[in-house]
Order: sequence, then C-alpha cells, then structure tokens
Amino acid sequence: MTQNFTEHYDVIVIGGGHAGVEASLAASRMGCKTLLATINLDMIAFMPCNPSVGGSAKGIVVREIDALGGQMGVNIDKSYIQMKMLNTGKGPAVRALRAQADKELYARNMKHTVEQQENLTIRQSMIDDILVEDGKVTGVVTATGQAFSAKAVVVTTGTALRGEIILGELKYSSGPNNSLASVTLADNLKKLGLEIGRFKTGTPPRVKASSIDYSVTEIQPGDEKPNHFSFMSRDEDYLQDQIPCWLTYTNEASHKIINDNLYRAPMFSGIVKGVGPRYCPSIEDKIVRFADKDRHQLFLEPEGRNTEEVYVQGLSTSLPEDVQKDLLHSIKGLENAEMMRTGYAIEYDIVLPHQLRPTLETKVIAGLFTAGQTNGTSGYEEAAGQGLIAGINAALKVQGKPEFILKRSDAYIGVMIDDLVTKGTLEPYRLLTSRAEYRLILRHDNADMRLTALGREVGLVDDARWSRFEIKKNQFDSEMARLDSIKLKPVKETNAQVQALGFKPLTDAMTAKEFMRRPEIDYATAVQFIGPAAEDLDTKLIELIETEIKYEGYINKALDQVAKMKRMEEKRIPADIDWDDIDSIATEARQKFKKINPETIGQASRISGVNPADISILMVYLEGRSRSISKHKTKEE
Repeated sequence: MTQNFTEHYDVIVIGGGHAGVEASLAASRMGCKTLLATINLDMIAFMPCNPSVGGSAKGIVVREIDALGGQMGVNIDKSYIQMKMLNTGKGPAVRALRAQADKELYARNMKHTVEQQENLTIRQSMIDDILVEDGKVTGVVTATGQAFSAKAVVVTTGTALRGEIILGELKYSSGPNNSLASVTLADNLKKLGLEIGRFKTGTPPRVKASSIDYSVTEIQPGDEKPNHFSFMSRDEDYLQDQIPCWLTYTNEASHKIINDNLYRAPMFSGIVKGVGPRYCPSIEDKIVRFADKDRHQLFLEPEGRNTEEVYVQGLSTSLPEDVQKDLLHSIKGLENAEMMRTGYAIEYDIVLPHQLRPTLETKVIAGLFTAGQTNGTSGYEEAAGQGLIAGINAALKVQGKPEFILKRSDAYIGVMIDDLVTKGTLEPYRLLTSRAEYRLILRHDNADMRLTALGREVGLVDDARWSRFEIKKNQFDSEMARLDSIKLKPVKETNAQVQALGFKPLTDAMTAKEFMRRPEIDYATAVQFIGPAAEDLDTKLIELIETEIKYEGYINKALDQVAKMKRMEEKRIPADIDWDDIDSIATEARQKFKKINPETIGQASRISGVNPADISILMVYLEGRSRSISKHKTKEE
C-alpha cells in the first residue's frame, strides 16, 4: 500500500533527550533535512535524574563529543553552577571533569540551540509507528495519523518507551518526570522483529534548600582553577561565583527505617520487574547488598541558581512517600528537610543492543538506528555519545558515504558501543575507566588530538574549531620536537644548576625530553635550562606535553597493542558466513557467533564465551574459504 506522506525528511529523530539532540544536530549540520520529533518540547535535553554532566569516564566522553563537533560540552560550559576535576591525586588516565548543571538553564540553552539550527525542524509529536518496506525504513506515523517520509530514522526514546513509574504500591504509565509514555511505538518495534528487554532506573527525593541545616554537613566547593568541557571555551569565561555541594551520610537510624520497611519496597515486593543498574543502586538495594557498612555518602546538589530544589544524590528510592520522609529526617542536616518531590523508580523497554551494528544501525532494518537508554545504557553522557554516532551514520547513509565507526582505541565512545553490540548488556550499562584497555591513550586532555580530525572529515567540525585545533596541534608538535632536539650535557655549569634545584646531577648527555622523564622534573623546570618556547603555551597544552613525555613508554606499549589489534579489526568476516559450516568450534562460541554475527575477527575475539582456540579455527576456516573462492574465480576466467 502506498503511504500518503505529508512531509519529507532525510533523517527523523524520535525523542528529544540527550541522545536525540546530538543525533538531530549532527544530521542537520551534515546537510540533511532533519526532523526532531519529541513528546514534550519543554523536556528537550531535560535532566530527570542527577543535575550533573561528567564524572569518571563520563567526563572524557563529553570531551570526545565536543572534539567531534557535538554540543554537550559547549552547552554545559554555558550552564554550570560548579566545575570540579576528579581524581587529581591519581594518574592521568582516570582524571575526569564533572560539572553541576543549572538544570533549567541547561535544557533552555540546548532547546535554543536546536531551534536555531539550520536544516532542523522540531515538532512536539508522539511517533507511534515506524514504516518499513522491503527491509528498509521509509518513514514514521504520528499519533494523530500524520505520515512523514524519511531515508533514516533514529530512535532515542530514553525511559519513555512503555515507561511505568513506581512509588511504593503505586504503579502507572509514564515517562520520566510524569511525562507521557510511548506505548504504541514499543509495540511497533516488536512487530518489526526487534527483541525487547525491560530495565529499571530511579531517582531520589528533592528537598527544599532553606530547610537544610548545612552547618552539620561538609562543604564540597568547585575548583578555582579554570577547566572546561569544550575545547572552544575560554579560561577568562570560567565561572568564579560557583555554588557548593554538601556531603552528609546515612546512619544506623536510616538503615533501620529501610530494613523495617523492605516489605513495602517495590523492588523487594515483586512490583518491580525490570533489571536495575548495578553501579547506581537504590538506597534500599545498597542497604541489603552492603549490610556491613554503617553509613553511605549522600551529596546535596543544588538543581540550579534560581530554584530551591536540592537533589539528594545517593538516596535513589521507590519506597512509599511516608517512608521517604522518615528516611530523610533521620539524616544529619535533613532533620527538618521539606521534601519537594518524592523519589521514584521507572521501568522501561529497551532494544537489546546485540541487534545493532557498530554504526548503531539495526541489523534487521536498513536505515533504522537506535541510541541512548533505548540501547540499555544509563547516563546522559553515554546517551549523548551514542546519539552523536547514530546521527552521523544516519546522515552518511542518506548521503551514500562510508560509515563512521570509532574503535576501542579511538575513544571511550568506541569502547561503549563495542561493548553493547559485541557483548550486549544484562543491566543498565555504565561506562567505567576499567572497561577501556587503552585508557592511558583515551585521556581527558587529548580528546581533541584523537578525534577532531575525524569530526572534520565527516563535516561536523567547523572552521573556527578547526583553526583553533590546528594552532594547538602545531604548537604541540613544535614544542615536542624542540624538547627532543636540545641536549643537556653533564658539564660543570649545568650540573651546578641541577644540584642547586636539589636534583641529582647529570652523568650522561640527554635531551630535554629525556630530562623531563625524571619524576621530579616538570616543564617549568626544563625551561630554566633550555629557555621558553617561541610562542606562549597555555597551561592545558603544557600539561598535555608533560603527560605525553612522562608516560611515553607506557603510551608506546599501548599503541603497539593497538597496532596488533588493528590487524584483527581489518580482517572482515563475510556477511553470508554459515556458522554451522565451521567444524570444531565450541558449541557456546557457535551460538554466540550466530547471535552477534561479528563483522571482524577483532569483534569476534571479544565476544563473551569465545576463546582463542575458537578464533584460531575461525581464521583457518576463513583462509580456506578465501582460497576456495579464488580458485573458483580462476577456473571461471
């Protein structure tokens, strides 16, 4: 049946959360006529849970989004109330920036950005059906019956997909923050042949700032030293008038209240069916799982500069409202706290991510992409990273250009997507530094060096960003070459200067770069011996230079591992392979290969349950298959 389309687009993005805005901005900036359809225009880039951006691993993702030409880093740098670098006492691989957002300002700034974007139409509309013909997306149908054509569709429905809010014994259909749930679309995705899972997440109560006794809590101020998520932000614009957060703890009385009411907790009474996040559990789950702990940290985080609402981080719960009040009042500083919003849990449908390609296109329907919590992840940052990649690939597909895939050695975004499509997930997926085997080369400080050129190639990095990057890259290369060319000799004058600074004298000639590899020698000290660079270098670039030099040996080892893995990633597995035709591989490996359908030997090697022997057998089989095809072609010729 021929569909009567009322509007025509290249790309349609369903959902206006953090994944949706990145996907729609990417596609439109790459020249595609794009529609962003969302249930509620007032919830574009809304933060229904924690009012923050960044943190361990997540902060690096935001920088990667920015380096590629995405929007999240730019937006949080215009919308924060506090900025803080985490893990400064640890190695450079685990340092990450975190910002407290002004919740309302963040959403308002992002909404303004998408409203002003060329090639992008925004529509408050519920999408009920995705239209498919001959295995390809053709468009969508709204709840009001309007049909829009599209060459690619990106689904970024977040927790709204058959969402249900749970509070005590109460359970009702809803998206986050009491918005509408998307029910018909969930049924449509099933009909299209996608396997659907069910996950759960939650949020804590909010309390009124003026009802908190901050005098008995511990202040958590922001950093005085400028830091930014976007490489385009300037130090002179760094916010000095920051708002602190505050630290308090649960206690024995708090734990007793929870234990006494576990029978009323939905996750223990059987009301909750979805799988919750292991790394961000509810307070009742923490009390049960970590019964040996006598207290848990709670951070009191303001939700903005012009609101009284304070987010009680660490107290996520779906306990009944009366229990939540008692629980709050048992905590130091919150004895008289006024609860403005109750905490709640939300269950929602997901598309099981093993059904996706590394481009985030579904394997069963060409032109249909999914991103964000729809793919089983948790967190605004993970969602935004996926949205950006899905938007890029949707645009490239429409334009008939080669697809864009980030490898595990390219970015944390690449690690996340590879984990999802190769291993799947049994719980809401959260990025951790421990998930990245190449984390020393996937740092906060070098995201632009890794990714800006790639963003330029796909058309997302504009001239202003590219010009700034080229200046930085040229300064970096020039100074690294200078440090490698100047030699310090163990002469009397030099050693006298070295010893005057309290360091061991030189015994052999060495370059300035080798001199800087000494743990006690920083760039400022080295400059005392070799003189300053031809141009003034900013502090961030100097820190990058120091890290690259001091960790050069470890970085080179990691790059060697990347080179070895690259050879495996380049060995493609034919799409028409018959896994039953391969003798001797383990039954579990055969089942996993059929389920995942890996595209490369590298991806196959990372599938859980597949061992090195299975990979060796697969490689022998592919080599034999290749020779057989070559002989057959030769005979035909």
